[in-house]
Amino acid sequence: MWLWALIPVSFGFFGMVGIWTVCAVAVKNGAVNLTRGIPLISTCAAYPPQTSIFSQTFNVVAVLALMTVAIRYKQIQDYGCHGKVNVASVVVGSLAPIGLSVTSNFEASVFYIPHFIGGLVAFVCILTYNWIQVYLTYRALVYKGRVWVVPVRLFCCIISTIMLAGVAFLTSCHQKAFCEWIFVMLAFLLFGLFATEFRHIERCYLTVQMPTLKEECCMPAPVHINHHALHMPC
Repeated sequence: MWLWALIPVSFGFFGMVGIWTVCAVAVKNGAVNLTRGIPLISTCAAYPPQTSIFSQTFNVVAVLALMTVAIRYKQIQDYGCHGKVNVASVVVGSLAPIGLSVTSNFEASVFYIPHFIGGLVAFVCILTYNWIQVYLTYRALVYKGRVWVVPVRLFCCIISTIMLAGVAFLTSCHQKAFCEWIFVMLAFLLFGLFATEFRHIERCYLTVQMPTLKEECCMPAPVHINHHALHMPC
């Protein structure tokens, strides 16, 4: 069902539109001056009203990311990959939205340490999650003929790793900002690529309690993804 593909697409769309809106408002208000170089994302979002736009954008993005991670976990599981790597992916993938929420709701100009820690957790977990997905994509053979997605995801992960290293080790603030913007855009792109798989999901239902034999007539709906039926435990 192609509607499931709207979840990762919405993640990328809201993220990109929101973050560039923050930058545009910051430039218009004079909070940043592009003639002096590329600003950090946190610098663009340091003052109102762009602070509110930034926070709301990433609150929405965090929810969409959690939904994407959960559905992706069940999808990979339905393809026969029940190992620890898939479990690790959902754990790491769930930490990333938490980091996004923290860094977006604690302004760098007021609460620098929580903002920094949240950003660090988000960036590291996003990169780790995407590398795990490169492995799972190949291992679970999810794409069913869409072989172009594997090298695209691999290439984006390599560039993302280089950009994150630049954020960590470069001394120039403008160079750090350039690497940060590229990393974030690639993160939105990589999550958006899940739409190529999610559009093949037939249906997905949540079961919160296993039925007894006497309750078969009122049996709760299991999780159905890609022709398989799974029960999601509480």
